Amino acid sequence: MTQPSYEDLAVQIDECMLIDRFRMRRDLKKKKARPKLAEAIERSKRRVQARRADVPKVTYPEILPVSRCVQEITSAINQHQVIIVAGETGSGKTTQLPKICLGAGRGLFGLIGHTQPRRVAARTIAHRLAEELSVTVGEQVGYQVRFLDQSKSTTLVKVMTDGVLLAETQSDRFLERYDTIIIDEAHERSLNIDFLLGYLKRILPRRPDLKIIITSATIDVDRFSRHFDHAPVIAVTGRTFPVDLHYRPVDEQAADDTDETISAILAVLREIETLPKGDVLIFLPGEREIRETAREIKNKGPQGFELLPLYSRLSLAEQNKVFQPHGPRRIVLATNVAETSLTVPGIKYVIDPGLARISRYSLRSKVQQLPIEAISQASANQRMGRCGRLSDGVCFRLYSEDEFNDRAQFTEPEILRTNLAAVILQMLQLKLGDIARFPFLEKPNQKQVNDGFALLHELGAVDANRAITRLGRQLARFPTDLRFARMLVAAGQMGCLHELLIITSALAVQDPRERPFDHQQAADKAHKIYWHEKSDFLSLTTLWEDYERKRQDLGQSQLRKMCRQNFLSYSRMREWREMHRQLLLICREQGMRINRNPADYSAVHRALLTGLLGQVARKSGEHEYQGARNRKQFIFPGSSQFSRSPRWILSAELVETSRLFARSVAEIESRWIEPLADHLVARTHHDPYFDAQRGQVIVTEEVTLYGIVIVDNRLVDFGSVDPFNAREIFIEKALVQGELRSRMKFYRHNQRLIREIERMESKARKRDIMIESRALFDFYEHNLPANVSSEVDLRAFVEVDPANTANLSLSKEELMQREAQLSESLYPNRLEVGTASLMLDYKFEPGSQDDGVSVDVPLVLLNQVPRAQLDWIVPGLLREKCLALIKSLPKSIRKNFVPAPDIVERVLEDLEFEGQPLTQALADRLFRLTGYKVNAADFRQGNLENHLSLNIRVVDDKGKLVASGRDLNLLVAQLSDLVVDRINDRQRHEIEQNGLVSWSFEDLPEFVELKEGGVTVTMYPALIDELDSVAISLVEHRQKAIRLSAMGLLRLILFRLKDQRKYLSKNIPGFENFSLFYATRGNRAELTEHIVKAAFCYTFIDNLPLVRSAVEFEQRIARKPELFPALEKIAGTTGLVLQLSLEVEEKLKDLRHAEAAADIRDQLDRLIPQGFPFGVPFEWLHQYPRYFRAINHRLERLAGNIEKDQTSMAAIHRWWQRFDDADEGSLDSLSTFRWMLEEYRISLFAQSIGTSISVSEKRLAREWESVMGLRY
Repeated sequence: MTQPSYEDLAVQIDECMLIDRFRMRRDLKKKKARPKLAEAIERSKRRVQARRADVPKVTYPEILPVSRCVQEITSAINQHQVIIVAGETGSGKTTQLPKICLGAGRGLFGLIGHTQPRRVAARTIAHRLAEELSVTVGEQVGYQVRFLDQSKSTTLVKVMTDGVLLAETQSDRFLERYDTIIIDEAHERSLNIDFLLGYLKRILPRRPDLKIIITSATIDVDRFSRHFDHAPVIAVTGRTFPVDLHYRPVDEQAADDTDETISAILAVLREIETLPKGDVLIFLPGEREIRETAREIKNKGPQGFELLPLYSRLSLAEQNKVFQPHGPRRIVLATNVAETSLTVPGIKYVIDPGLARISRYSLRSKVQQLPIEAISQASANQRMGRCGRLSDGVCFRLYSEDEFNDRAQFTEPEILRTNLAAVILQMLQLKLGDIARFPFLEKPNQKQVNDGFALLHELGAVDANRAITRLGRQLARFPTDLRFARMLVAAGQMGCLHELLIITSALAVQDPRERPFDHQQAADKAHKIYWHEKSDFLSLTTLWEDYERKRQDLGQSQLRKMCRQNFLSYSRMREWREMHRQLLLICREQGMRINRNPADYSAVHRALLTGLLGQVARKSGEHEYQGARNRKQFIFPGSSQFSRSPRWILSAELVETSRLFARSVAEIESRWIEPLADHLVARTHHDPYFDAQRGQVIVTEEVTLYGIVIVDNRLVDFGSVDPFNAREIFIEKALVQGELRSRMKFYRHNQRLIREIERMESKARKRDIMIESRALFDFYEHNLPANVSSEVDLRAFVEVDPANTANLSLSKEELMQREAQLSESLYPNRLEVGTASLMLDYKFEPGSQDDGVSVDVPLVLLNQVPRAQLDWIVPGLLREKCLALIKSLPKSIRKNFVPAPDIVERVLEDLEFEGQPLTQALADRLFRLTGYKVNAADFRQGNLENHLSLNIRVVDDKGKLVASGRDLNLLVAQLSDLVVDRINDRQRHEIEQNGLVSWSFEDLPEFVELKEGGVTVTMYPALIDELDSVAISLVEHRQKAIRLSAMGLLRLILFRLKDQRKYLSKNIPGFENFSLFYATRGNRAELTEHIVKAAFCYTFIDNLPLVRSAVEFEQRIARKPELFPALEKIAGTTGLVLQLSLEVEEKLKDLRHAEAAADIRDQLDRLIPQGFPFGVPFEWLHQYPRYFRAINHRLERLAGNIEKDQTSMAAIHRWWQRFDDADEGSLDSLSTFRWMLEEYRISLFAQSIGTSISVSEKRLAREWESVMGLRY
């Protein structure tokens, strides 16, 4: 068979489907591919023939004005690539233009695409076309809306939303599937329409076979014509039926009042009730207004009307009800979804309040708003055109004619009032070049473009050079909001896609949680069961999971009932599920995996953060937050986080009403932000310095995101910020000034040599030994590579080659300009003063305050420094000082000691510090050497040079200089008050407080450490009972702190348990009987108070660890049920002890042995001190009856044992004397010893009664030494 020629194939390609032609022409150039090409051409031609055969018969209703223009329009289509068709509403252009295109032979080689701005319009128009052409929807006539495609490869006319056509540009760049595209309702100037018009103009030169028809009822003809190089305009005049126009303005002062608008609607409806029959279409701004108006019409409006809503979020079944045949009259309440393209059957009357929700984006606040605004004249005329389709119509405008004339002629294009991020990303994906050169019908201003790029950059879709990234290409494949797409991509990576699908689908639809005005509290209560502690987003997942469980368990009617009971919109819940299903399909198409296990809180909210980085806010007030770009915002009161007020929040949206409210809020951690916003954050650096501990140059970094400080005062490596300056600082500070802490061999070697030479210079009081620091810097700068700016870099350089260590090592000769030798014994580095070792500092700075030798003395130690010792300075300067002292003598005395240098040599042979001032020792030594008497006062020390006297630098607890001078006595006198104050202040600490009546303070630590002039002092916090309150003070002994804290804790408990204290005071068992025994010691009120406090002490204090926190305090308070049993025990023992004590006192009155009587009375006073029984541990109180038996036993045997009794008294008195002589700080540690003495008495005076513990002289000595040491 003969192969067709090149020319034959080229001709035949022009008879193929448009979508095949590009590939065929490419293959035509390949000789080997031509046999297969011929087959492909035949297949494509057969498709064309099949399409030609499927073209239905086209007729045009004569009643439609557009039918009169069929020939003109057909001729224009054939002669021009682009035509503009302008016609009034009701002229029939929307349904007839696709038929005219079919009649003109279009749709054979490619689809006739017919775009509509709304899904409901696309669907209804497809059904209308199919009906008029007598075909089935989905065959010759099809439609496609988001996630629903009712078309086939054989479809001739495809009605679709403009968004669908826009999405197809990604897979079909030149729209080669189409031979004709009709852009209907172009006057709406949506973002999609404007972008499509620009895109179509861009590809028209590459698609000469493509026909474009731009049409609308109220089109800005001239603008569209100019945009398409003065494309011809065809005007379709006339309408199907006339429309009467009536203005019924609402009172101007109440124009914004919903109730007034509803009243006006009701008034018009009552008027319509008297007019010829017909359905009513009422335009309202939104769903809330539709619900409110419907409720009022039902309650107050005319009867006999069926009420139907119509808005884009309504389910398909609900929307279709509007277009179905019906019996009774209808009132359709619609948003502006019914403004264009739709012909709602039976509409005779239109009520137009003149308002709509217009989406506007604020460049300043970055918030997309939906304010209710007055519509344009074009939109008003479109609304009017919804009636008069099937009969004469009437339009009622609820505003004045003057107001109509003052309104804008056209609605402001969406491209001028929205964020352009999605458009820009699509342009980048399609490689359409610079947005500034893109042929928009009306170019957006540069601020809008910049703002769109800013959002894309925030989402990571473009880089800093505005080039699309790999992530950007991935986001472009999602037919959803870019922020949601970013979240879903991140969720797939972070293992939380299950949760994010629920959340993003919820955010993409209207909130299903209803909050009726008259049932707000009930709704809030019902919704609260879904709340998450930290996140409104996770509240959505809880709601979703609960609904899904019930959806599977309940029937549809029961599910609806459940929704009503829980204030959930059943229709919105279904819409939420549908959106979830659609997003799930997209994610699966992208190859993303759904996590099976629940994701953690962090993963979910970090994924959310990726799409909402501009919605982060930091707490700046009680409910106030600082958001991005310094926006002040507040958590919405209906949020679960309103009462919590977390420090950092993330919100899904910002809504501006009386305030800027953050809605759908979650608590986040600031540390999550920086890794996700690394491409957005601004970093500022200040105050670089060398950090010896880290071994690198550190700089303080502040990280901000859109003006919010997310990281404050973070220390980072300066080498990564500014390598050059970091290197210079490193060399100067670390190596030259020796701040580096390193054990590298070369460095230790160099520093040892430098320190030696510097000490030599200061001690020798000459600055001509060490080389200059600049020379040292130059040495390191020359020998170190450019990348060394830290110890790590330096170590790496040193370790890479052993020769580097040698190159960096300096010799002593290289560091010294001349040779010098100084003895360490002559110039010590420290001065040992008692137990303190004080640093000596040598400086050679003649004329300065610190010239010579300086010693640092802490302020608190100033009075403890031996004055005489400082007079001796250091041995290396002793010769010079002695010579200077001799020279300072009056001439009459000085002449006896010549030559002075020789005398000094002889003096120094036997001159050592033995506690005397140098002047006194020198005077004595001179007298012994020469026989000439010299008084210490004869030396005029004021004539000496500064460096011959120690410079005393008094420093505070922080090492800060308080005062300095060479005269210790003068310093002591000047600073005496300050020393006292400092000693007192030393006990003050941030933990110390006064006036406490409850545990309203932080935990009480066991100890705190204070620095006093370089000396670490340990102090112990104690709760101090101040009767009317409690204070926290620091004391010097641990046991003292425990004792005082026990009483302070008791006072706090008494404050807390006032009622219990009062009850116990009135209910002491047996009090009336035994209180009489106390009469000689005090009154009843005192005894009551002491017994109650003892009960409290026994219950809450004795043998229990000290309370140190609020939690422990509450746990201790929980012991209050044990109070009364403790009171019973203490009262019983106390009553018995008081009775026994009184009996003993009676016996003592008749006792003739005065010493024994005095000893027993002393014992009674110790056993029953002031405040008894409070202060006596119950473990010893219950031993008291035994002690009294021992006393009685002693009295019974006393007469025959006087000598032994006196010996025993002497033994016990020795130990009591030790106890009484102990300092106050030791008494707390001697509590056990004190009760051992009582037991020791029994072993001495009543051994047969027996002791409760083992006790003897040796045991007492061991106990004493364990506490007090060997002091006696």
